[in-house]
Amino acid sequence: MKKALITGITGQDGSYLAEFLLSKDYEVHGIIRRASTFNTSRIDHIYVDPHEPGARLLLHYGDLSDSEQIANILYNIKPDEAYHLGAQSHVNVSFSMPEFTGNVTGLGTVRILESIRRSGHHSKFYQASSSEMFGKSRSPQNENTPFNPTSPYAVAKVFAYWITKNYRLGYDIFASNGILFNHESPRRGEIFVTRKVTMAIANILAKKQQFLYLGNLAPKRDWGYAPEYVQTMWQILQETKPDDFVVGTGEQHSVRDFVEEAFSYVGLNWEKYVHTDQKYFRPLETEDLVADPSKIKKAIGWKPKVRFKDLVKIMVDADMRKLGLKPVGEGDVLLAKEFPNRWWAAD
Repeated sequence: MKKALITGITGQDGSYLAEFLLSKDYEVHGIIRRASTFNTSRIDHIYVDPHEPGARLLLHYGDLSDSEQIANILYNIKPDEAYHLGAQSHVNVSFSMPEFTGNVTGLGTVRILESIRRSGHHSKFYQASSSEMFGKSRSPQNENTPFNPTSPYAVAKVFAYWITKNYRLGYDIFASNGILFNHESPRRGEIFVTRKVTMAIANILAKKQQFLYLGNLAPKRDWGYAPEYVQTMWQILQETKPDDFVVGTGEQHSVRDFVEEAFSYVGLNWEKYVHTDQKYFRPLETEDLVADPSKIKKAIGWKPKVRFKDLVKIMVDADMRKLGLKPVGEGDVLLAKEFPNRWWAAD
């Protein structure tokens, strides 16, 4: 049985990846931070007490800022594959906490890689790189596009990207970068713009909220569906050689497009409910991101099933259901059609 280690297992991507690897009969280990309250809601449905027979999801306390803890976990587990998804991942927060972001998002990657190197165990390593690294670079962006980051988060991710390549070339470690463009789902964190929008719609329909306050509506992004993207992470580590891959849909839509599509899906005029607030604007903005996924398409036949409008429907339906409202249902119909045997739990 293969062993996998996931940092950031309690996040959107980590929870979907854990489900996927369990469906592939892996023994899955996850690193979680010790806190006074549990933050494991996204994986509670797959967690089994480790003392129970057949338990294959095991959690370990650790912190990406603590190299000794990380080294001990890697040495004891000796994973076949290590997926490094953990980070301070919110762009706006990185402007408020640049040092913390650099330490966790940037140096945290060094700590994982150095632990793999010192362990002597040939763990394959996946680095969750980000389209935010491209920043002001001309679109569409591919593996040869120069990085031009516009936030402390993006700068830290550029460092993590290059240190991954350094360890690959310098120490012959199987270390690959997945440069993933925006990917969303009903498990997206509530402070991210897509989820703020879909939650607000559900709250407005339930008479629990009157207005939605957002920042800049002009930036354009390439949005996909998270469960498809985590499966691609696994496929990248199944390649015969380590490499770097851009993953995205190749389609671009603005934040305003997302807002308009989501509100119109439930029959609401977004302009009656949405207000912009300067406090949500970034000091520097990444305006124009869209993937050129030609390389990953050739390597593994990448072809995303969920496109922009369908993603919006899936997320709105899920947030309506969470508030006890009857969803419109088009997103549910799409999921049933495109993923009749899906490996992840319904959200």
